[in-house]
Amino acid sequence: MHRYRSHTCGELTTADVDSEVRLAGWLHNRRDLGGVLFVDLRDNSGIVQLVARPDSPAYEPLGSLPKETVIRVDGRVLRRDPENVNPDLPTGEVEVGVTELEVLGTCDPLPFSVFPEEKVNEELRLTYRFLDLRRQRMHENIKLRSRVIAALREKMTARGFLDLQTPILSATSPEGARDYLVPSRNHPGKFYALPQAPQQFKQLLMVSGFDRYFQIAPCFRDEDSRADRSPGEFYQLDMEMSFAEQEDVFGVIEEVMTELFTEFRPDRRTTSPFPRIPYADALARYGTDKPDLRSELELVDVSHLFAGSPFRAFADKHVRALAVHDTADQPRSFYDQLGAFAVEQGAQGLAWVKVGADGALSGPIAKFLDEETRQKLLTEVQGKPGTAIFFGAGTVEEVGRIMGAVRVEAAKRAGQFVEDEFRFCWIVDFPMYERNEETGAIEFSHNPFSMPQGGMEALRTKDPLEIKAWQYDIVCNGIELSSGAVRNHQPEIMYEAFRIVGYTKEQVDAEFGGLIRAFHYGAPPHAGIAPGVDRIVMMLADEPNIREVIAFPLNQNAQDLLMGAPSPVDEARLRELHLALRLPPTKKGSP
Repeated sequence: MHRYRSHTCGELTTADVDSEVRLAGWLHNRRDLGGVLFVDLRDNSGIVQLVARPDSPAYEPLGSLPKETVIRVDGRVLRRDPENVNPDLPTGEVEVGVTELEVLGTCDPLPFSVFPEEKVNEELRLTYRFLDLRRQRMHENIKLRSRVIAALREKMTARGFLDLQTPILSATSPEGARDYLVPSRNHPGKFYALPQAPQQFKQLLMVSGFDRYFQIAPCFRDEDSRADRSPGEFYQLDMEMSFAEQEDVFGVIEEVMTELFTEFRPDRRTTSPFPRIPYADALARYGTDKPDLRSELELVDVSHLFAGSPFRAFADKHVRALAVHDTADQPRSFYDQLGAFAVEQGAQGLAWVKVGADGALSGPIAKFLDEETRQKLLTEVQGKPGTAIFFGAGTVEEVGRIMGAVRVEAAKRAGQFVEDEFRFCWIVDFPMYERNEETGAIEFSHNPFSMPQGGMEALRTKDPLEIKAWQYDIVCNGIELSSGAVRNHQPEIMYEAFRIVGYTKEQVDAEFGGLIRAFHYGAPPHAGIAPGVDRIVMMLADEPNIREVIAFPLNQNAQDLLMGAPSPVDEARLRELHLALRLPPTKKGSP
């Protein structure tokens, strides 16, 4: 028999009854029922119940060992009495009568309970992450992550994509965030950059003739934390295709995502094909370029109805209306609570009216609307008896942001929100450029390596702010999973695209030398995308925070509380790397 185990805890069934087995795992839970000791033993595969009576040499130690001690037991598989069967456990029809026990790993007093799972603050959980990962929810999340990654690899390989690896130590690249830099010992004063994404390398693979590439790629960005973004590092399904247009990428990803989400969440419907929504339309109809389509409500621009209006709250402002139909039975609290929600989003309040059975409007601002405006408003929003109409007024940006959130909240409160579906969409036709509000300079609005719609002619003849790019995002239930683009593979178009934002030809050659040089030697048209693995798993696991599906994440301050990173290095190491520290002044009162 194996030194530690003949079976795993989760695999025992009635077929093993009367077998002699050896198990190993963690002491999960214990119950003493009047001289008969029941112990739950846990390993990665599951839980099995052990039973020990006073005549067993294992009885006394099993009754006194701390929970989470690692033990090895020998014993016989027994069939449970029918009244003691546990239908919630795969092993619930059997138990193991223990005849021998060995302690393999002692356990100090626990900083928090592994079972039962108690609420623990995140800092403590991350400090003792190895204990946190033993808890069932977290353990299952990480196992789910492994299965999802395996499925992604299988699905991409089946579609002819090669799993290729790109460098971790490379040069800095403008991907939209700060780089993590690594000092070079052999090249004083120079630094490697950890990749924000394998962008240039995957394009170089296309130039190298590999045609279809993918990898589960680690990416590193020095950016702030959010609920759906982990600081430091993240993983993405990075893919690129040669001789491909936008729709070719869409076809592959729609198939893969539909199969993946259906496989891992068969209890929820995954709708396909995914609708294509132009960026400008998304902002106008949903207030965001990450629309949650589980709410079918849409915003309507009614600014023109109030231009020059004596109603000062709306006059000469951007005004958008949100019509929520079939709300005749909603109480006043429905309106008040939505108003409070809008204030939480930064609004000063939320104006509203409702349409009565006779078609007349009532509500706080009804008296400010003349008859002509009332009729036009009802036409614009398709108002009818039982419709509630909410308004946001201000700048385009703030109204879009606030009313976009109200749109989803209103659907939830009105019972018009679809909970059990994954609704994907593509956001397309992003602007190629935008104006920096502080400096007034023209900048890339998305990915600088994208092909402009209209090519060279558009770059030379159009106002830069009117040029659209072959760029796209994939969004699911209000969460952006990825950005992608048809790539700019022609050197002259790339030079012109960068000239518009102030780059000289020499600067492009210096900063993107490898890529631009490759494009001079026969580059195929290519396109790609990189859906975020962490966000995919977060959605499949129904977790609101991305750190719940990452084994060892950094905290919100980009610290590893378990390993103590980032950490100082001694002077000798700094000298070896040719570095000197210039620390910010210590704040008054700080240690």
